[in-house]
Amino acid sequence: MRKILEHCPTCGGDLLVTRMTCSTCGTVVTGVWEPCRFCQLSPEYTQLLEAFVRARGNVKEMARELETSYWTVRKQLDDLIEELGYQPAPPSPDDTTEAQVEILDRVDRGEISPSEAADLLAALKSN
Repeated sequence: MRKILEHCPTCGGDLLVTRMTCSTCGTVVTGVWEPCRFCQLSPEYTQLLEAFVRARGNVKEMARELETSYWTVRKQLDDLIEELGYQPAPPSPDDTTEAQVEILDRVDRGEISPSEAADLLAALKSN
């Protein structure tokens, strides 16, 4: 399904819906409406939201369906929540947190063993 334009192609300003027409009887309604929050989401966030609904909110199931790690899905959901304006932006993770998530992702993908991950995580902690 193609999304409606959200920004003016000339100046980049926000566009508002001002006219709706019934596809059955042709009735026309005019006014000014802002698109809903969900209508303004990118296709990627829309797909993530649909996966969330299909999985009934089970993040592990979403990770399986999306063929990615649990931690990646959690981060994407946090980003989606922020995009919808439901909570303030979380503090940016530091480099150590990013490195920890990457190590866990590597275990999840089967690239390293849990014992190798434990060694890498211990080395991060000592730095």
